[in-house]
Amino acid sequence: PSAHRASRAVRRDFERREPYNYLQVAFFQLKKLDQAVSAAHTFFVANPQHLQMREDIEKYRRMSGVKSDSFQDLEATPHWEAYETGVQHYDADEYLQAVARLEESLSEALSALEECRALCEGPWEDEEEEEEKVQPGLYEAIAAHYIQVLKCRQQCVLEIATKPGRISATEDFIPSHLDLLQFAYSQVGNQTLAAECAASYLLFYPKDEPMLEKMKQYRAELGEDAAVTARQSIQHYVQRSLMEKKLIYYAVEHLGETFNDPDLWTPDELIPENLKEKYREDQEKQKQETLDVKEREKRGPLPFEGIAVTMDSQQMNGTQRVVFDRVLTESECKDLLRLTKAAGEAGDGYRARRSPHTPHERFEGLTVLKAVQLAQNGDVEWRDAKLLLQASEKSRKIIESYFTPGKRLHFSFTHLVCRRAVDGEQEGRMDLSHPVHADNCLLDPEGQECWKEPPAYVYRDYSGILYLNDDFQGGGLFFTEMDTVTVTAEVRPKCGRLVAFSSGKENPHGVWAVSRGRRCAVALWYTHSQEHAEQERVKAEELMEQRAVEQDQPDGYKHQGTDRSSRSSSEPRAPSRATKPADRRQKLGLDRKQHPKVLRARDEF
Repeated sequence: PSAHRASRAVRRDFERREPYNYLQVAFFQLKKLDQAVSAAHTFFVANPQHLQMREDIEKYRRMSGVKSDSFQDLEATPHWEAYETGVQHYDADEYLQAVARLEESLSEALSALEECRALCEGPWEDEEEEEEKVQPGLYEAIAAHYIQVLKCRQQCVLEIATKPGRISATEDFIPSHLDLLQFAYSQVGNQTLAAECAASYLLFYPKDEPMLEKMKQYRAELGEDAAVTARQSIQHYVQRSLMEKKLIYYAVEHLGETFNDPDLWTPDELIPENLKEKYREDQEKQKQETLDVKEREKRGPLPFEGIAVTMDSQQMNGTQRVVFDRVLTESECKDLLRLTKAAGEAGDGYRARRSPHTPHERFEGLTVLKAVQLAQNGDVEWRDAKLLLQASEKSRKIIESYFTPGKRLHFSFTHLVCRRAVDGEQEGRMDLSHPVHADNCLLDPEGQECWKEPPAYVYRDYSGILYLNDDFQGGGLFFTEMDTVTVTAEVRPKCGRLVAFSSGKENPHGVWAVSRGRRCAVALWYTHSQEHAEQERVKAEELMEQRAVEQDQPDGYKHQGTDRSSRSSSEPRAPSRATKPADRRQKLGLDRKQHPKVLRARDEF
């Protein structure tokens, strides 16, 4: 049979139950709903973060011809079904039923373990196929192949201890059965089997004091003459595992092999001393790294007081991600929300489209330049427009100091955005407020790639969202893997919360549907390239400074030509980088060909 072994890719697809994804579509097209539902449910059990399948399952639940018992796991493993039922009975103090199901689970688990171990036999699989390697001699080849088989067999315990849909295995899966069984048997009055389970457990942890005390108690109850021995199946399991570990650790120590021991109960004396030393060093290093992170957070490298790092990359299961709180006060959020009302009237969205991402929401946006122009016309207050500039600049400084200290970030685009749920359009809605995407490349989930090419904004380096409110339903930000369906982290909006992340393929993200109310935030994008700095912002800052200068002049002077050198010191000075683009824009009528870059006034739309 090993001559017809499936490739790793095929085996991986079957482990992830990928065929059921295709099957549910095929059955649905054939109008075999019950079989489609079973296939969909079977896939979803192993892939609970798959967004599209989650939507499909909800659709099936609403279909009139679908039976509730069709939602069954066709690949359900007997030992997991029995184990979970047994634990439920155990927790409910139903020990007689618990004993029956836990015994069934243990038997099925050991049987599944043998099947897994049998599949470890087969031809050599080179883990470094692409690398040029010196061909080993006969003895070396035999040793390497055998060690590969032994390591595979050792990992089988993790396979049977990992529930479908989970990444991590249940720790001490086999010993935990024995621990539960010994207590359950003692509760139903079967001290003989309770003692047998306790003795079996002690094969894994011979120095476990609570269990040793239990053994004393059982021996006293049964009489000193009663023979109490561990189960034969467990003795065989432990002895075989220890022999395999001994061989593997010899190969690690003398043949340069590596091994991640799946068991917590492996005796210390079995592990070579140099590996113990390395383990201690790794633990110390990890501890130091944790202390360094805590120390960094304690020092507070942020340029403003009172701002807290709520979640970092590690807590968000990714890289270059962070959440800050208290960036804005409640009153500042209210002032900016007042400004968003003008956004609704101005309709300054993407190419003036009211619903650029979904027909179930209305989209309202306001750029910094538009905000200042509305202030000029008296449609909004100057202080609100100024606050938009200040809040976005504060966010820029925070993100720059956290991610790229010493390397300047320029604004690429600033957008005050609101998404409003359309009344009467939310029932049965299955789409997102903003589909999953990356900010500086074109995401290709099928090919697991992100292409840095137009129309993507390839020059963007970091992104930020500064939230203004939380009085709505849905609208949370979520991050995914490159497949766009496996959710890795979620962020709930609230006033003054700033989420920031690098703009590349490492951070695909989307926005859950806004199902009720209005979600408002300042969307921010940054670049290291001064050439792609936001030109509208430069103009907005100039108009804001001009306003400040006019306020400082006598009434008769306000409408005369403004001297650039007499700017008000009370207003923030426009960065020196803004001078050249502004001057160039004034000279466009004279020399249009020399500076084509400034003709990108609204390229962000």
